[in-house]
Amino acid sequence: MVEEGAAIIDIGGESTRPGSEGVSLEEELQRVEPVLRALLDVPRSIDTSKAEVARRALEAGAVMVNDVTALRGDPDLAGVVADAGAYLCLMHMLGEPRTMQDDPRYDDVVAEVESFLAERADAAVAAGVARERIALDPGIGFGKTLAHNLALLRALPRLARLGPLLLGVSRKRFLGTLTGREIAADRVAASVAAALYCYRGGAHLLRVHDVGATADALAVERALEGAA
Repeated sequence: MVEEGAAIIDIGGESTRPGSEGVSLEEELQRVEPVLRALLDVPRSIDTSKAEVARRALEAGAVMVNDVTALRGDPDLAGVVADAGAYLCLMHMLGEPRTMQDDPRYDDVVAEVESFLAERADAAVAAGVARERIALDPGIGFGKTLAHNLALLRALPRLARLGPLLLGVSRKRFLGTLTGREIAADRVAASVAAALYCYRGGAHLLRVHDVGATADALAVERALEGAA
């Protein structure tokens, strides 16, 4: 992934896909610590909501904590990030992975996600995390229907006013709905198209599976913009 152009590797030992169950602290550590040790020379992010996993990952050289619960899963996580002076990504999720896609509903998905992210960023700052080290993720696919996902993507310029955005749209189910591609690995073209749209909308970080294809597309996009 680094050879293909990845700037940072996001390492996680607990699935958060729809319908997934959580894992114990011990199991999560057993999964991520060998990978963290094996990638000492690579910029790393730890995808976790557990303070102890984050602490050990940061001690091992990780530079960012990517928390899908936006500091709601473990009250000690914010302090761990603040003490380490690390970067932090806060994501919006409706409910929990096991149930989030059962019947997600909003009165105004953009306004509600915007308000949530602003509030969680303020909570992180109050806990000692530097605001300039916080990225925000609207949580595409995390408790959202196709219509919700599309509304949030169209509203990226508005959401970007809150701070740096991290977007994860790669290979997600809504792309399969739009293209008829039932197998996730067949959604590379759709994923690259969505990544470019996110970039144009103001995304600072893109979490992707197909690094080379996305990096190539972004290189061309930036050259055409005159930004390369």
